Formats: sequence, structure tokens, C-alpha cells
Amino acid sequence: MAFADDLSRFGPESSERPSRNEALDYCARLTATHYENFSVVTRLTPPRHRPAFRSIYAFCRWSDDLGDEIGDPHRSLELLAWWRDELRACYDGRPRHPVMIALRETVEQYDIPVDPFEALISAFEQDQSIHEYETYDQLLDYCTRSANPVGHLVLHVAGAFGAENARLSDATCTALQLANFWQDVARDLAIGRIYLPREDRDRFGVDEPSLRGLRFTPEFAALMRFEVNRARQLFAEGRALVPKMPRDLAVDVDLFSRGGTAILDRIEAIGFDVLTARPSLSKWTKARLLARAATSMTVARIREGLSGPPRPEIAP
Repeated sequence: MAFADDLSRFGPESSERPSRNEALDYCARLTATHYENFSVVTRLTPPRHRPAFRSIYAFCRWSDDLGDEIGDPHRSLELLAWWRDELRACYDGRPRHPVMIALRETVEQYDIPVDPFEALISAFEQDQSIHEYETYDQLLDYCTRSANPVGHLVLHVAGAFGAENARLSDATCTALQLANFWQDVARDLAIGRIYLPREDRDRFGVDEPSLRGLRFTPEFAALMRFEVNRARQLFAEGRALVPKMPRDLAVDVDLFSRGGTAILDRIEAIGFDVLTARPSLSKWTKARLLARAATSMTVARIREGLSGPPRPEIAP
């Protein structure tokens, strides 16, 4: 079903009130059918956590579509304001929208604060007025609202939220957002957005007419190599989160890190020419990455079992 149909059915003018089971089924279908580099819920995701991840994904999907699929910034802002009201109704115990009905169970079960959801809406509101970034720091600030809150939500579901884990999660989520930006340079240009910071474009001699004209040049290749390496460094920093996660969710976190890195590998493999071809991962590559993540976790558990629990330190 196209988003326009969903909006007509469940939007501000809707009087439909889905049941709990209908809401859960709707979020499951949305999660399973929408395009992403990787499925949010895999065969290895613990069944008890799947409804939570589906409701969180559905919230993010609706937020994103309200910002990107409407085609009118003023109308998008109106709809995002409505979406924020729906979120507050959810937290007040009065959910109406199917996503919010499902999300209500998630926030109650895992005691999730409203802040990460509010931050995500704020990012999509920002997209309506800010279409390019002058500096890398400004882009990172955007990621603190467009990407990092998702990692915080995962940590809450995992029961693993804390300052250090949040820092590592932020590195991974920012890296994932950057990998997506570098994968979608041409797509973003088509809707009038440039996420490559102007200071970096100037540094490498990539002028705006050349960029908007989708002209692949040695200067653009050098710029993309620089940005890809930045994202790689963030993925490397964030990987320390994987062994800190509960065992049954570590595979999912590992998979997203591996998948983001694989996107960067594909960008490099096509010579950084993301202007004429969009790098993507084949089903075989996705399956291989999932198998590697699962194998890595299995080996880690075997080693842990062989070594036994860590011995307590004895003071001299």
C-alpha cells in the first residue's frame, strides 16, 4: 500500500480506530514490506522483542514519510505537528493511530521516555527548511536527532541504556546515517537536498553546478573517499557496543554495523561514483553478512564458555 493510501486511511481526518491486534499486524506488515538496506527484524531477533522493534520502526517510517513523501514543506510541517500530537496522546494513554496503539505497549513495557521520539520528529521538521549543511559539525548535530535516537530506543528495549552504551550507539547510528547519505547522494539531490558539507566540497574543489549536474569528477571521488573514511572510523568506534549488548540482541547490532560497513565497501568498489549508480547490497550479500554476524556471536559464546567467568582481581 502506498503511503498516500495509508495517510488517507489513518491520517488526521480518519475516524478509524484499529484494535490492538490490527495495530500490531499493521506494524508487522510495514516493517516486512518497506525497502531498507536491512530488515529491522531478522530471523535471529528474539520473538519477545519483535513487536517492540516493529512499532518503533513503524513510528520512524511514518515520521520519515511525513517529511519526505508529501511534496509540500508547509503541509509536511502541519502533518508532523499532528504526528507529535498523536505521540503525546500515546503517552497520555489515548492512542488512536495504529502505530501509536502498538507503540503504547512498547513504551509501557520497556519504560521508554518520549524524548527520542520527539527528537526524530524534530529532525524531519528540520528537513523542511534546511536543505544543505555548511559544516561537518552541523551535519553531526542533525544526526543527533535523525539517527542517534533510534539507537537509544534499541538500548531501552534491550535493557542496556547507559551513558557509555549510548555513546557507542551514537557512533554506530551516526555512521549508518552517513553511509545512507553517501549511498543516496543522487537521490537526495533529486529532492533538493545536499548532505555533503559545503566546507568539504570547497576543500576538494567540488563546485555546486558540477554536483547538481551529477558530473562525476576526480575531485568528487576524492571527496567521497574522505567522507567514506569518516564513516568507517565511526563504525570502528561503535563496534565496542556489540559485546556489551545482551546476547540475544548482539547479533542484530552486529549485523547493522557490518551492513553499514558493507555499503561503504560497495561505494568504494564502484570508484565512489554514487552520482550515476546507487550502490546496494544483493540478497546473497545480506544473507552472508547475517551468517557472519551469527557465527561471530556463536564463536564468542563458545570462547566465553571455555574460559569461564572472569576471575576476581586480588589486590596486592
